Amino acid sequence: MTHTTSDTPATVTVIGLGLMGQALARAFLTAGHPTTVWNRTAAKAGQLVSEGAELAPTVGDAVRPDSLTVICLTDYHAVRELLGTPDVDLDGTTLINLTSGDSAQARETAAWAEQRGARYLDGAIMAVPPAIGTPDAVILHSGPQSDFDTHKPTLDALGAPTYLGEDQGLASLYDVAGLAMMWSVLNAWLQGTALLRTVGVDAATYAPFARQMAAGVADWLPGYAEQVDAGSFPAEVSALETDVRAMTHLIEACETAGVNAELPRLFKAIADRAIAAGHGGEQYAVLIEEFGRPA
Repeated sequence: MTHTTSDTPATVTVIGLGLMGQALARAFLTAGHPTTVWNRTAAKAGQLVSEGAELAPTVGDAVRPDSLTVICLTDYHAVRELLGTPDVDLDGTTLINLTSGDSAQARETAAWAEQRGARYLDGAIMAVPPAIGTPDAVILHSGPQSDFDTHKPTLDALGAPTYLGEDQGLASLYDVAGLAMMWSVLNAWLQGTALLRTVGVDAATYAPFARQMAAGVADWLPGYAEQVDAGSFPAEVSALETDVRAMTHLIEACETAGVNAELPRLFKAIADRAIAAGHGGEQYAVLIEEFGRPA
């Protein structure tokens, strides 16, 4: 198993050299780790080789027990297809899979790798390629904690490695939960921007106000989380039936302005179901009951 000391930087292999894979390899090189790379299209390794990386002739040569192998491919199927060939020996290797997918695929791939003698951590990159190697690059990891602890000094080269737990599916679940937040915030901002543009207010003017609103709402989350975890939703700030009246105002404003009202109608449809179930006098977080059930 590889490790890092102050005298001997761990050796690393990076498989997959898209924009993110190149950023990962470059961060390891910058931190002084001897880095081997492999990609189906070898030409993508040219710049990294000029910076000190070693290009493995085959993927079988790239994956070695004495080197931590970091994988960044298109999907989990590609990982198993690439590493499942007879010329790739996973016995004794440590794999850190930063490929995007869902939690079931992560668990299946972990079992698949472990059956072939590999140690396996799953991961999710919560950053864009230019941020890799900086403290802003949060990279989530799940799997055996002993493996994470062993390799954290090496993973520090990529940014801010964060351990979530033993379940290999956790990193993927956090990843998609984060996407739900991202798209919801962006869509809400675009909805408001579309409304304000009808009266000549541009996006740049609205953005600081929207950012302040988003930050204010984020401050509510710890208190709402306490209600969700307790399963009790007293209306300390506003009752859901009051929120629904405001949703109606938003829908009417969109319709009057000739702006798409699909998103606010969805908000109201979910809240209406909760009110019909008797939750109109409770606080907004009671909608977890609607989000927690199949459509």
